Amino acid sequence: MNKVVIFFLLFITYSFLGWLMEVGLILVTKKKFVNRGFLLGPICPIYGYGVLGILFLIGSDTKDVLAVFLKSILICSVLEYFTSYIMEKMFKARWWDYSNKKFNINGRICLETMLPFGILGTFIVYILNPLVLGGIKMIPEMIRNILAIILFIGYIVDNIVSFKVMNSIKGEINTQKSDNTEVIKKRVTKWIEKNSILYRRLNRAYPKFEVSEKKKVRKKKKK
Repeated sequence: MNKVVIFFLLFITYSFLGWLMEVGLILVTKKKFVNRGFLLGPICPIYGYGVLGILFLIGSDTKDVLAVFLKSILICSVLEYFTSYIMEKMFKARWWDYSNKKFNINGRICLETMLPFGILGTFIVYILNPLVLGGIKMIPEMIRNILAIILFIGYIVDNIVSFKVMNSIKGEINTQKSDNTEVIKKRVTKWIEKNSILYRRLNRAYPKFEVSEKKKVRKKKKK
């Protein structure tokens, strides 16, 4: 049980760090905040699964740095490809697209991201994970278990809500093969605003109440 808790906390930690990295890159390159990933919360599970996959496959066999590098590329690339494929089939939308990159496979993975996966995986195995794992183990077992339970419940709820929202709006998303993350997040925000308990209560009390963003869209349509 203790190992399960530790691995779950590692998963959440790397999912959050992955989200932080994605958001940071967009912030630097496009000068704006975009909540990356499928879930509403600040995590990208694909990074958590990728790191756990690397740790499980490599195990304690870390003598060969090149092998660790190549295994990291293989695991992350396979995971990224099939995640993109499954998500597109389920929700008719893409969260990333590399069609304009050289040496890409169906726009789902490309050489430009595969090499950083190898470097990042190697960095995690030899430098970052020992620090993260040591930090998690320093937390008293009872607090660690309580934290894991709270985070697990939050993670499950986020998945349920995110799937529900995506199923509700997937018909509204442009099915073109491109990175639709920003469009998806706007649709998700609108759906939550329209379907939240607070919104429904206000709508009943004030029938003319509308979300400001919706007003802007209507004004543009009139023009």
